[in-house]
Amino acid sequence: MPRVALIQVVYNSLRFIPTVIPTALNQTEKDTRMYVVIAGNDDSGREYIAEHFPLVHIIDPGYNVGFARGHNLIFSEVDAEYFQLINPDLIVSPDFVEKMLVPFEQLPKVGAAGGKLLKYDFERGAPTDILDSTGVCIRKSGQALDRGQHEQDSGQYDNQRALMAVSGAAAMFRRSALEDIVENNGGEHPQFFDEDFHSYFEDVDLCWRMYNRGWHIRYQPNAIAWHGRMVASSPGGYSRVFSLIRHRKEIPLAIRRLNYKNHFFLFMKNSPKWYLRFIARELLYNVYTFLIDISVLKVWPEMWRQFPGMREKRKALKRKRQISLEDAGRLLD
Repeated sequence: MPRVALIQVVYNSLRFIPTVIPTALNQTEKDTRMYVVIAGNDDSGREYIAEHFPLVHIIDPGYNVGFARGHNLIFSEVDAEYFQLINPDLIVSPDFVEKMLVPFEQLPKVGAAGGKLLKYDFERGAPTDILDSTGVCIRKSGQALDRGQHEQDSGQYDNQRALMAVSGAAAMFRRSALEDIVENNGGEHPQFFDEDFHSYFEDVDLCWRMYNRGWHIRYQPNAIAWHGRMVASSPGGYSRVFSLIRHRKEIPLAIRRLNYKNHFFLFMKNSPKWYLRFIARELLYNVYTFLIDISVLKVWPEMWRQFPGMREKRKALKRKRQISLEDAGRLLD
């Protein structure tokens, strides 16, 4: 088995495959193997990978398994020491994996790490110097934001630092940390990513669970990658209301519903307490959704079905927490 398993879940991603997969296969760290889970193949991406990249191990469940279950399949079946996630639209530098391993080798309690992600313009086929993520910051209001997103990179985030989460587009996880936070181990298969999330915020949820168990989450600025990113935050943030509304309307409805549901469950499961800032933001967010984006609320029946299970998960996580209540909220902005 490889020391590092490279994992990619592809959903009709043929337009990225010829550019992305070669960068993952040509790493200075040689003890790797790449696994691709097919979540959607309307564009015949699976056949392209099989023909052009025979070293890639393909898993095709035959349906859209989603980001969470797609990765759980590999976590469960591959006996690697580390797992490096590589989004379908992520181009990695030649020494990316080698540099990502450094914080794990420096400190045994590092459970997850993320590199410096810059934006890649697939329209022009060119990298940019605009930041996509230098880790994820979680606020007491419930927001989980990619640090530095939309900023020009001038080295302002070039110091290693502790975080509560990193972007799942390019995160690396230690196997023993994943095994420590696994959920539903008596079910069909172990759930490392919470499959109730399906996609979106499942990466932050996993990292937050690690943090609450006493694992360290690290940002590694020397590991460089370029991310196309299909959905990003509004460049103007909340300060430009009409720009924010226009930006949200451009996001597919299915993704808006997942974001609506999952951001609430993320905080419900993991936060050490209910903060007033979270309650105030939820009230405003729901007023906005009711007045401007009411079709998102059709996700309520699914939320209602999942709510009892999430409540039980919160209780279980509270029992398993290995850090003090003070430390649990220390890195919340």
